[in-house]
Amino acid sequence: MTLFDPPAPLPERLRPRTVAEVVGQSHLLGPGKPLTRVLASGRLGSLILWGPPGVGKTTLARLLAAEVGAHFIALSAVSAGVKDVREAVTEAERLKARGQRTILFLDEIHRFNKAQQDALLPHVESGLLTLIGATTENPSFEVNPALRSRARTLVLEALTQEEVRGLLDRALSDPRGLPGVTAAGEALDLLARLSEGDARRALGTLEVAATLANPVTPEAVTEAFGKHLPAMDKNGEDFYNLISALHKSVRASHVDASLYWLARMIEGGADILYVARRIVRMAAEDIGLADPQALRLCVAARDTAEFLGSPEGDLALAQAVVYLALAPKSNSVYVAWKNALNAVREGETLPVPVHLRNAPTALMRSQGYGKGYAYYFDDPEGSFGQNYLPEGVQLDLYEPTGEGWEARVAERWRKLREAHGEGEE
Repeated sequence: MTLFDPPAPLPERLRPRTVAEVVGQSHLLGPGKPLTRVLASGRLGSLILWGPPGVGKTTLARLLAAEVGAHFIALSAVSAGVKDVREAVTEAERLKARGQRTILFLDEIHRFNKAQQDALLPHVESGLLTLIGATTENPSFEVNPALRSRARTLVLEALTQEEVRGLLDRALSDPRGLPGVTAAGEALDLLARLSEGDARRALGTLEVAATLANPVTPEAVTEAFGKHLPAMDKNGEDFYNLISALHKSVRASHVDASLYWLARMIEGGADILYVARRIVRMAAEDIGLADPQALRLCVAARDTAEFLGSPEGDLALAQAVVYLALAPKSNSVYVAWKNALNAVREGETLPVPVHLRNAPTALMRSQGYGKGYAYYFDDPEGSFGQNYLPEGVQLDLYEPTGEGWEARVAERWRKLREAHGEGEE
């Protein structure tokens, strides 16, 4: 072996050779589990393997093909296109004539657009190709419904720290791994934790750390690993799960959890202006009139984040999140607005009462527009006595909560309803 013929990376050298060597995914590969039953029957249908990076999606696809004796064609949706699919179809037709089935493995299937995914449909439906798609994104959003309906979706899970630690031990003892390298137990524990269930990252980091120190130390692991950024797909489900966790923690007034999820997003590389916009939304939706200042503070935090950028502007977002978590909560305006939209969407489109209509011209006034309107400052009692909704329409959309500022105006709200003849009968 020479410099021009380097060894394969450690994750590739230690790739499982049989299904029995696969680490993790016991919910799919254990006794009586879905893939175990499929392999026992010998009838492998199309699959979509959904899971985080480094959990063995590609490896599992290769092993499944080998187990059922199928020809394996691997494509990456990053670089492949319809032309590559057509070539795979041609090869599958040739092999079918010889009695051999073909499995087409499409890595990162979510990167295929609708037209490219549609090109697969007739060949998957006819059984010419057995498709195994791999994705880190939720197939419900990223894979066409027609293709999803023809493939079974299996969810792969991140490896546990114990499973990753077992892989690292194997790397040091297996002749294909790192013969002659040893490592301190605390170094392997640290690497298992930092890898967050990603076997490929764990093994790759171990290989680099072994070039820095032998025995491998925690310091070597830290140097090889580089800056630890929490896992987050900036455009995928993880991103929206973090936003959801942040919003729900604020709503529940859990200050520490709110700061934690905000930090996860910022450290993961989220667009701080997008996060700022969501924080402004939280102020309007969940704090509302319980603390009218919350919205103003969050808009100011958004402006500060735009003006300063990250990391300086991050502190303004942290301040806003802490404020929202501590603030009294009211979704009364949010509920009232949804009620108003439903009333408009589900009700008749009724005309505006004549006395409420705009009357800027003599012609409009001659048609009675604005006639009889009681101007509040001239006739408060008459103003309260006139109708402000279309004829026959009665609505009960808004009701204040007992939280914060809204509790202080609840009595005025009740008196206003009574003045408009809308109080309790």
